[in-house]
Amino acid sequence: MSAGKPITVSSSSHISSPNAFDLAVESPPKVSLSSDQVQHCSRALKFFKDKLQNPDIISREFRSLQDKRIGLIDMQRMCSVALDHVNLSKNRYRDVLPFDSTRVVLKSCKDYRPSARGYINASFVQTPSNANAAQFIATQGPLPHTFEDFWEMVIENRCPVIVMLTRLVDNYKTVKCGDYFQAEDGPREFGNICIVTKWMKTTASSLVLRHLEVTKAESEEPSLSVLHIQYPEWPDHGVPQNTSAVREILERTLHVSPSLGPIVVHCSAGIGRTGTYCTVHDTVQRVLAGDMSALDLVNTVSVFRSQRVGMVQTKDQYFFCYAAIVDQLEELICDSNAGGSS
Repeated sequence: MSAGKPITVSSSSHISSPNAFDLAVESPPKVSLSSDQVQHCSRALKFFKDKLQNPDIISREFRSLQDKRIGLIDMQRMCSVALDHVNLSKNRYRDVLPFDSTRVVLKSCKDYRPSARGYINASFVQTPSNANAAQFIATQGPLPHTFEDFWEMVIENRCPVIVMLTRLVDNYKTVKCGDYFQAEDGPREFGNICIVTKWMKTTASSLVLRHLEVTKAESEEPSLSVLHIQYPEWPDHGVPQNTSAVREILERTLHVSPSLGPIVVHCSAGIGRTGTYCTVHDTVQRVLAGDMSALDLVNTVSVFRSQRVGMVQTKDQYFFCYAAIVDQLEELICDSNAGGSS
């Protein structure tokens, strides 16, 4: 498929898995909106732009979210598997744990102790109002001794895309994520799982794209093609200087059908930058599908926080959600108008 060729993205129309990698090589094709989608986007754009004109309202929204944060006692009760002594070393941070009710459970885990219960520090995250919206797996940056578990999770859930929103090492001293993916110098093996880099490309907005082929030995399942998108310039606890790279990630992943499998999103803890991206992606996708409940960002973040603690960690990240959504809606409308006039 050639870059720049208009396609229609609707709630029921997506690009199949192989073409998702074609889209990653060049710039994503421009989206052609239906007349209904233009109306949905225009309505949402006005709403979110009006909100940005009233930053005090957005600040109050974030304070209301912070006032409802889960307490330590509830955390201990709701995260019992993560706090089992056999699983403690699998958590990058002691206070970022998956809830028992939404955690990803590995069917085949290298930790064969029964009390481990297929544990990985990862959570299923999704808004329930639209079945066509993406499901995410929000997870921490893998640790060296959890690399095999991470790839087992990707294989078991047939995840077509991994979005990585961190560097491996921050400020040249603090390790934020283990190197679970770089296989440019040849195949890498994690237990019985083999990773091969088919191609690699860096975009103008500092995204690093990799097409990874993941194979599990003695499995009847075919090799899994995974698009790995790394955005190393997003600062920990902060926000990017502009929304362009985040919107480029969104434009590439919107072409991947939710039916293929969940999108894995991680930073270091898997809540701040991860929650911000999931909120932007989910909101835009639901608006395109005509789901105007997506205008309620407080509810979206609340739902995500009920599935993984602390999603969207800072007020700056919450403001960034609004800014990225506005920029993306403006671009969608502009591109659609340009396509219509041509």
